[in-house]
Amino acid sequence: MVVGPGRVDIHQHLWPPELVDALRARRTPPMLRDWTLYTAAEPPYDVVATDHDRAARAARERDTSRALISLSAPLGIEFLPPDEARPLLDAWHRGALELPEPFGAWAAASAVDPDVNGLDDLLAAGFAGLQLPAAVLGSPAAIQAAAPLLRRCEQRQWPVLVHPGPVAGQPFGFPPWWAPVVDYVAQLQAAWWAWHAVGRCLLPELRLCFVAGAGLAPAQHERFAVRSKSRFVVDPNAFVDTSSLGRQAIDVVARALGIDVIVLGSDRPYAEPADPHLGDAAAHAVTVVNPSRLLEGAAP
Repeated sequence: MVVGPGRVDIHQHLWPPELVDALRARRTPPMLRDWTLYTAAEPPYDVVATDHDRAARAARERDTSRALISLSAPLGIEFLPPDEARPLLDAWHRGALELPEPFGAWAAASAVDPDVNGLDDLLAAGFAGLQLPAAVLGSPAAIQAAAPLLRRCEQRQWPVLVHPGPVAGQPFGFPPWWAPVVDYVAQLQAAWWAWHAVGRCLLPELRLCFVAGAGLAPAQHERFAVRSKSRFVVDPNAFVDTSSLGRQAIDVVARALGIDVIVLGSDRPYAEPADPHLGDAAAHAVTVVNPSRLLEGAAP
C-alpha cells in the first residue's frame, strides 16, 4: 500500500498496560495468565508480549499519521455482566488515552447495559468513535434494539466501527483458525445485510465501517438483487476496511462498492496491510481521503 502524508490506519489492536493488568486480575474468562489468553469459547492463545509494547509499536508507524486502536471484541468484554464489564472498559479507556502518537482509539460500550449518556464524556476525551461487536448489529431486530446507542453516535456525528465479537463454544477438533475464518466472517456478513435491511432507514446520517471488507458480504450484491428483486445501492456512509484482506479480496470489494467507501485497516499485529496495486490515486483515496470522510464526515 502506498504511503504518504496523512495516511490513516483505522483498525489496529494494542492492549495498554491498564487492560493487561485488569485481565490478569480476573479469575474467569476473559483473562490472562502471564501472556496466555483464555476466552470463553476459543482455544487458549499465546499473546506475543512485544505486540503490546507501546514504544515498539509506535516505532513501526513512522509512515502513518494516525493509527486507531480498537478493543479486541472477541474477548467478549462488551457482553459480560455490567459489574464485570465496567472495570475492564474503564481500564481500556484509561489506557487507550495514554497511548503515544500516532495512536488514537475507538471507545467501547457494554452491549448488555450501554451507558448512552456516558458516550458524551468519551467523545470529549478524544476517542475517534465507538466500536461495537458485530452481533449488536447482527439482525434487523438487533439494530432496532441498539438504536438508542447508535442514534447518540449519529447525533454527535461520531462514527461506529463494526468488529467481530465473541463466538459460540467450539466443539473439540476445530482448528484454531476456525473462528477468524468462519465465525468472524459470518458475524460481519450478518451485520452488513442487517444494516442494509433496516439500519439506514432508522439512522439516515450515521457513518460506520465494517472491518475485513464486511466479511466480503458486498460480493453477494448480485445474489441479493436476485433474491430480493431489488437493486443493491451503495451506501456512501457505510465503509469497509481492508484488514486481513489480500489483493484478490480488495479487488472484489472495490468492484462491488467502488473505491470511495474502502478505508485502510491493517489489523496489526495480527496482519499487515496488503497492496492491491490499484494505482496511486486509489491508494491515496483508501489511506487518506476515505478515512477522513469516515472519521470527520464530508461529501464523497
